[in-house]
Amino acid sequence: MTTKRLEAFSDGVLAIIITVMVFKIDAPQESSFQALSAVIKPIASFLLSFIYLGIYWNNHHHLMHLTGRVDGLVLWANLHLLFWLSLLPFGTHWLNQAGIASATVVVYGTILLGAGIAYRLLCSAILRLEPRDSPLSRAIGHDAKGYLSLTLYVLALAVSMYEPIVSMVLYFIVSLIWVIPDSRIERAGSVIMDPSEPLDVE
Repeated sequence: MTTKRLEAFSDGVLAIIITVMVFKIDAPQESSFQALSAVIKPIASFLLSFIYLGIYWNNHHHLMHLTGRVDGLVLWANLHLLFWLSLLPFGTHWLNQAGIASATVVVYGTILLGAGIAYRLLCSAILRLEPRDSPLSRAIGHDAKGYLSLTLYVLALAVSMYEPIVSMVLYFIVSLIWVIPDSRIERAGSVIMDPSEPLDVE
């Protein structure tokens, strides 16, 4: 399997996740703006989840662009990431149905934390195959941005037992941190090999 095939598979799964998530939003039964106001909260939670999926799709694309080769561990690490992202429709739908409460926010935050850890593990699995001076290794570095995000997730989970609305604000802040694609990887992309060249798989 080449990195392009891995990326294409991941793109397909993410597209399905987004489709499932939007189907969870029930359209109003009445044709009035007042009836439309009833779905504002579900749309807001969908938007936050959509932004997160967009962030992972964007950064996953840049990550694969700089990845020289993949092996079995990378494939499983990628599936692990997709597992957590595939739970987002469930977490989002429960928020829509039950509202912002400790339990719903904890589940939603656990999914985000799981996805964040999974993405970090995917990066680690890829980096072990890369030379220390590779463009990807230099781009990721110590990944302070990634560890900051994980810290905010854990903080949000702790706060959610008392002030779940504060936790939702923290989740939104993390999305703002990542809404712009990782510039380190974008800059390093200029030195990657010809993307049309086949890549090796162990």
